[in-house]
Amino acid sequence: MQVPTIMDVDVRGKRVLVRADLNVPMEGKRVTDATRITRFAAGMKPLLARGARLVILTHFGRPQPNVMDPVFSVDKLRPALAEALGCPVKFSDTCSTQAAVILSEGLQDGEVLLCENLRYNPGETQNDPAFAAALSKLGDLYVNDAFSCAHRAHASTEGLAHHLPAYAGPLLIEEINALGSALEAPERPAVAIVGGAKVSSKIAVLKNLVGKLDHVIIGGGMANTFLFADGAPMGKSLHEAGEVETVRDIQRLAKTAGCVIHLPQDVVAAYDFAPKARHEITAADHCPSDAMILDAGPKALADFQTVLAGCNTILWNGPLGAFEVQPFDQSTKLLAQTAADLTRQGLAVSVAGGGDTVAALNAAGVADDFTYVSSAGGAFLEWLEGKTLPGIAALQAAAKAA
Repeated sequence: MQVPTIMDVDVRGKRVLVRADLNVPMEGKRVTDATRITRFAAGMKPLLARGARLVILTHFGRPQPNVMDPVFSVDKLRPALAEALGCPVKFSDTCSTQAAVILSEGLQDGEVLLCENLRYNPGETQNDPAFAAALSKLGDLYVNDAFSCAHRAHASTEGLAHHLPAYAGPLLIEEINALGSALEAPERPAVAIVGGAKVSSKIAVLKNLVGKLDHVIIGGGMANTFLFADGAPMGKSLHEAGEVETVRDIQRLAKTAGCVIHLPQDVVAAYDFAPKARHEITAADHCPSDAMILDAGPKALADFQTVLAGCNTILWNGPLGAFEVQPFDQSTKLLAQTAADLTRQGLAVSVAGGGDTVAALNAAGVADDFTYVSSAGGAFLEWLEGKTLPGIAALQAAAKAA
């Protein structure tokens, strides 16, 4: 996917209007996980060093439109942002008025201005052309560096690209390249691990993946639905009895494409959904009537590890079991460690994404060992579905029009 990058542009003396995703978790005024801020800042430092005048747009939480609730003010992000950038950060308590424009025009080379929460204005989520036009007055160049928001056609992610010379930021480019290497042009054999609760939430993902990759490992509640479609009793297990035909469609697509679907041959069945609940390992088609499947079993894990060992590309979205509750985190944790080991040895490229996936990899202590871990949620899923993301499409259209 070809998109113009800001790293190829002379930015000295230019107001570079950047859409970031600094929607980070906080307790009071303290950022509890600054990962998004530090990753964003790492890409911006070279631009500042080259004389860019940085104007930052972001959202934070879900404020009620037109209500300036201080709980959602992005001003509280300034200390963490300034620390990550290594320079002071000025603040505008608006993002679309003449006062904000005046502050942006007063910036010197290498200086930074953070503008107030985009979502205070209903024009942001409505992709209002007038709001996008107002935002465009803050900069000379527009940069989208928020892949995690690129699936939304908002004023700051789609509309702005029609008003200014538009470019992808370094973080966005990094994400596109990583996901492209795992899905669009993977080194084969390639495998996807797809977990989570419901097949119905990932129908498009599964249909796209089985048509592009060599293997798909299915875990979590999704695996239960596949097992149920093959006649396995579910007991009290989470599954979707109404999605049997969907499973059949996915299986037919996989067979036509030559993709092998892997399901657990044994499972961990528990009699309660609670930490250290009474449980047993049973064949996947022998779940007791008063138990629920909460994880893949040791034989399944061994099978999945063998599949990973034979692949050069590993794509991961979703846990294999109820990883938040011990001991039902074992298959996810141990398979994650296998993927990490293969990556460290240079035997595989590993790309993972999705909120639960990132949490599971962090819990396993291996997130830093993967080739790339995406912080995006919805955008990552839509990419896996094969969709064109509006924010990226806007950059491509701007490049063609230039």
